[in-house]
Amino acid sequence: MDSIVQLINDPANWAALMTLIVMEVVLGIDNLLFISIVTNKLPESQRRRARNLGIGMALVLRLCLLAAIAWIVGLTEPVIELFGRGFSWKDIILLAGGTFLVWKATREIHHHVDPDPGGDMMVGTAVKMSLSAAIVQILLLDLVFSIDSIITAVGMTPHVPIMVVAVIIAVTCMLLLAAPLSAFVNSNPTVVMLALGFLLMIGTTLVAEGFHVEIPKGYIYAAMGFAGLIEGLNLLAKRRRAKLKSGV
Repeated sequence: MDSIVQLINDPANWAALMTLIVMEVVLGIDNLLFISIVTNKLPESQRRRARNLGIGMALVLRLCLLAAIAWIVGLTEPVIELFGRGFSWKDIILLAGGTFLVWKATREIHHHVDPDPGGDMMVGTAVKMSLSAAIVQILLLDLVFSIDSIITAVGMTPHVPIMVVAVIIAVTCMLLLAAPLSAFVNSNPTVVMLALGFLLMIGTTLVAEGFHVEIPKGYIYAAMGFAGLIEGLNLLAKRRRAKLKSGV
């Protein structure tokens, strides 16, 4: 009990909590974009359930990983060596998750560019996916993003209660933003392509990190923010032109 009181009374811990919440929300955007893209391929009646399940699993995974914090820290120790370079379980998970994300984004971009691919082996003929397939894909990426999120938290504060509070607040924000973000992405085809481009870039970044090539996340999110700003201006200009046409 005394330790909790000490945590609350220390201003440095409040600063760490605020910083960590912001970091976790920003990292959660990647997860949320993927969930939105996947669930928008489901029938309308199943989308909300899939989004809630996906975000709920993200919370459960993060809290479970926090409970096994010593094991998570141990994931950074090399377990195999290839081409003179050591790879840890974290590296392997990042490589697998990044490769999956690159494949998924490329597949979806291919489908949007060529919506009638015929017998294309990359896309296939089914446009919709099942709820179980969507949940499996979301669970795989939840695991990757959760490990990245918790390792980031470990690097920012040694106090597990602070990490737990930050994770719960960040996932709650994800839950509140999921429906409006999914609806916005689904109603704007150009935003879908932009979001897929973001996922492709994030997947490439995960692969690079798996090979120990550090790309500052500030650069990644600055690029995403700039691209989002340009897309926002394009949408605004499109709406202005539509109003002018309807007024003529």
